[in-house]
Amino acid sequence: MRILTFCSLYILLLSSLPVNAEPQVIRYNISDQFVDPKQSYYIDLLRLALDKSRERYGDYQLQAVVSEMAQARTVQLVQKGELDLVWTMTSIDRERRLTPVYFPLLKGLMGYRIAIIRRQDKQMFADIESVEELQVIPVGQGSDWPDSDILQKQGFTLVRGAAHSLLSMLDMHRFDYFLRALHEPWDEVLGHPSLMIDPSFAIIYPSPIYFFVNPDDKKLAERVEYGLRNALLDGSFEALFNNHAITSQVIERANLPLRRIFTLDNPLLSQESKNLLSEKELWFNF
Repeated sequence: MRILTFCSLYILLLSSLPVNAEPQVIRYNISDQFVDPKQSYYIDLLRLALDKSRERYGDYQLQAVVSEMAQARTVQLVQKGELDLVWTMTSIDRERRLTPVYFPLLKGLMGYRIAIIRRQDKQMFADIESVEELQVIPVGQGSDWPDSDILQKQGFTLVRGAAHSLLSMLDMHRFDYFLRALHEPWDEVLGHPSLMIDPSFAIIYPSPIYFFVNPDDKKLAERVEYGLRNALLDGSFEALFNNHAITSQVIERANLPLRRIFTLDNPLLSQESKNLLSEKELWFNF
């Protein structure tokens, strides 16, 4: 009787343990035609978050889905469940349509904007002293980027275009400057001898990039946030941010202390995103 009871308890215990025979598959989009080297940072950070949550949530498998699509289309595919996750700048609309993981992946670096300009216009931008002067000069941004809406709502003279065409449009005088996040323009100007990175000013506004998941997949959102928070606590997130090839040394290269800084509001921030601004350890500050 005692043996039978022991065996019964053992079987009951085994049946209560989680079964993780199959790893959790997480699908995300990458481009084959317009390869963006910056995507390696987000993939590495996603892998870090999943590693830091493996003990609680089990094994995983990342699956890249290669297709050519704009940000808005990628958001739609996550919403429909054809992709599991996307990383993108936040907006109130995106937070309503998907489940955001409220953790700024780049510490807000996307909101530190410097300009790619034509070399012949260097002195024109060196003479800029106010936001009002910048607002009347046509600026180029991506058709479906939240940045475009932020700048337009702030009174900038905006010209929208396909992301892969914006440098050519600048070269062809369709607009006069192209705002890029601090870590973005250094490789982009290579091969464009008529263009340069303006050294004189920077625009700053709060602009977090989040991981977003399908609204029906709360468990994936919980897992990614749990892993990111663990990485923040043990220092591995900061180590990745400081040492990754995409972000390392960009602060020094941008030379922010010598630039005129123009600070803007972000009218596209939800209350949840505004609440994160008080967590100083999540944000970059030069």
